[in-house]
Amino acid sequence: MRALDKIRLTLEMIKFEHTIFVLPFTFIGAFLARGSIPPLEKILLIVLAMASARTAAMSFNRLVDREIDSKNPRTRDRILPRGRLSLRWVYGVIGVSIALFFIATYCLNYLVFCLSPCALIIILAYSYTKRFTWTTHLFLGLAMSLGPLGGWLAIRPEFTLTCLLLAMGVMFWGAGFDIIYSCLDYNFDMQEGLHSIPVRFGIKNALFISTLFHIITIVCFYYVGRLSRLSPIYFLGLAGVAIILFAEHLLVKPHDLSKVNVAFFTFNGFVSVIMFVIVILALPCI
Repeated sequence: MRALDKIRLTLEMIKFEHTIFVLPFTFIGAFLARGSIPPLEKILLIVLAMASARTAAMSFNRLVDREIDSKNPRTRDRILPRGRLSLRWVYGVIGVSIALFFIATYCLNYLVFCLSPCALIIILAYSYTKRFTWTTHLFLGLAMSLGPLGGWLAIRPEFTLTCLLLAMGVMFWGAGFDIIYSCLDYNFDMQEGLHSIPVRFGIKNALFISTLFHIITIVCFYYVGRLSRLSPIYFLGLAGVAIILFAEHLLVKPHDLSKVNVAFFTFNGFVSVIMFVIVILALPCI
């Protein structure tokens, strides 16, 4: 198989298009930390760090889940269950991605580099959580929250309430939509003894918990805007984001999961992009 074909399959394996969920929030962290547009060098390093970390995490996830994925009707056609890429290639992708991640964090600043091993452990460990805890969704949210937190620390190497609230908002946002998506695997997870909030509490209660998580998300983002002294444009846009999340929950019913994919991909893609745009428009120095 040609190298270009392997790269194409790798991008398909890691769902490269899903980068839209976290990358805008990573930039939000960086833009809020500076109060304006960061230098191009910093932006490129942040993209490299985020992309390499996500590639390592997703490749590792597909690697450790390949046997589970081969049993699940929803995932049995993924790249590794079908044997379309060798395990040796995937190990190589993970190794190169980790190396690039450490290089990027080293070039950003000392604090980000020192914290990078902890971040790597979190994003890789997520792949095992559904084997022993129903809080797996929160763990995924925690992994996602490292994007905006890392973006902030790359520009301003200090923890503040603003960056912690931004990270918390992303954590509950990611956990909330992951709960919705995991409802599709309810029967399979029950059969295989895997853990999730739908398995632990039932689909109806899981959707209610997801709604609560997204309410927490909006509250966190509201106070991010207040602490950052963003203009009214931000809060008007945030109201729109709240409406999108509300519509997402109206779309998915305990007895009808046929629209989960629309809710998961389309609506949450809009959320991340809109949040990025309204932050840019609302920054006082832009």
